Amino acid sequence: MSFRKKYTGVFIAALIVAGWFGLLTFSLQFPTVFTRPWPYILLLLQTHLYTGLFITAHDAMHGVAAPGNRKLNNFIGFVCALLFAFNWYPRLLPKHHQHHHFVATEKDPDYHGGNFWLWYFSFLKQYITWPQMLAMAVTFNLLKYFFPLENVVLYWMLPAIFATFQLFYFGTYQPHKGEHENKHKSTTLKRNHVWAFVSCYFFGYHYEHHDKPFLPWWKLYQEKDLLAKQKVVPKQL
Repeated sequence: MSFRKKYTGVFIAALIVAGWFGLLTFSLQFPTVFTRPWPYILLLLQTHLYTGLFITAHDAMHGVAAPGNRKLNNFIGFVCALLFAFNWYPRLLPKHHQHHHFVATEKDPDYHGGNFWLWYFSFLKQYITWPQMLAMAVTFNLLKYFFPLENVVLYWMLPAIFATFQLFYFGTYQPHKGEHENKHKSTTLKRNHVWAFVSCYFFGYHYEHHDKPFLPWWKLYQEKDLLAKQKVVPKQL
């Protein structure tokens, strides 16, 4: 395996973590004036980076954050999951592989046959734990001791909540709702790489992910193009 192929994922993961930490550090000290657009722009950017943390942890679950280096790969997954609202990587890992093995069945921890909100709350129950909530509460109270309360809420707490919603909607609900004729029981976004990246790091190309789970998120658009050339077009949103 070439050096570039082996460490590109590590470099991208480092960029996301550095971007998340750098923007959070800046935002927590930023003078928040709600009549100006900047707080909302920072909120959206931080939400996108929070989503990137989880997508990176997800890549680590498939061994592609640092291919060929299992310890480094799992370390990246552990750190990114922990930074995303204190998620516990060893707990996420088996659940995600269970999702791939039993997609859209009763054994799939991500799947729920109910309406949107019932499915969303079922999804949250699968992944939110009491120790995680306690860690969030302690961290919240520590941060508000050093930074303005509105900044802590706007740039640390809300982005994590919005990113959870974003990951659920584009990465679980939209791809797997309804009936499917393909083997992955998944739909896919129409080909629009800009929107696919902005919405959820190409994770809306969900059929492509299930078909090639060994591809990192930043290569899913290439698989989308390849399947289009081969005229393999699953149901699109």
